[in-house]
Amino acid sequence: MGNNLLKGKRGIIFGALNPDSIAWKVAERAHEEGATLTLTNVPVALRMGETQILADKLGTEVIGADATNIDDLNNLFIKSMEILGGKIDFILHSIGMSPNVRKERHYSDLNYSYLDKTLDVSAVSFHKILQTARKLDAINEWGSVVALSYVAAQRTFSGYNDMADAKALLESIARSFGYIYGRERRVRINTISQSPTVTTAGNGVKGFDRLLDFGERMSPLGNATGEECADYCITLFSDLTKKVTMQNLFHDGGFSNMGMSLRALQQYEKGLNHDCDCDLDVDAEEHKFD
Repeated sequence: MGNNLLKGKRGIIFGALNPDSIAWKVAERAHEEGATLTLTNVPVALRMGETQILADKLGTEVIGADATNIDDLNNLFIKSMEILGGKIDFILHSIGMSPNVRKERHYSDLNYSYLDKTLDVSAVSFHKILQTARKLDAINEWGSVVALSYVAAQRTFSGYNDMADAKALLESIARSFGYIYGRERRVRINTISQSPTVTTAGNGVKGFDRLLDFGERMSPLGNATGEECADYCITLFSDLTKKVTMQNLFHDGGFSNMGMSLRALQQYEKGLNHDCDCDLDVDAEEHKFD
């Protein structure tokens, strides 16, 4: 049951692939709260995913767009404003992809063409979305733009690879564009640093199941779920947070402020009699390339 927090607002959701996607859950919650919206993803994802099922459920339209392509973004904003009947009030950027992670390239031996793709898709696309929206004057005053990030932008996590660099850039773009858009048109821009969450993209990270378990043990409130992240996004889209901008907001059950929890320490102590050179073994294995 919604509370009409987004009644009368219009939005664009990037990245809803299937029911496991956080973007999918955000779209459902936004609709519950009274918003109208369009959904978008790259054409290949639309063919492989279930986005049209969500669109039918919400009574809305899907507009195929490559978020790294300016022409596609222009078309997306113009069509969305036509379909929704006015300027946009909120946008969710839930896009991330690393060919280096998919190909299991070690961080010390990246393929730089892959890195360019990682940064373009996962971070620079956010700048392109904001730049395109600003040039078209497509976002209403007091509009809200949110991008999903991860604590690896500030701290090193084995296996997260060049996605950590992309998330750091993503957060920087939010700050820099947040200042410009805020001064000019009172549009607020934030990132949410979410707990590790079971999604199609998350499962592509090596050792993700262990990362999920570690986050659960370390966080005093436990990992934040995709549904809880959707709830948090709704508050940032709403008028209840009109003066929140240029922030990276940790939504991780307290993980980002922890050093060592009792639950994690107790688990660690169980393995003290089984010493191993884990880092050396992992590095040696990850340097084996075809």
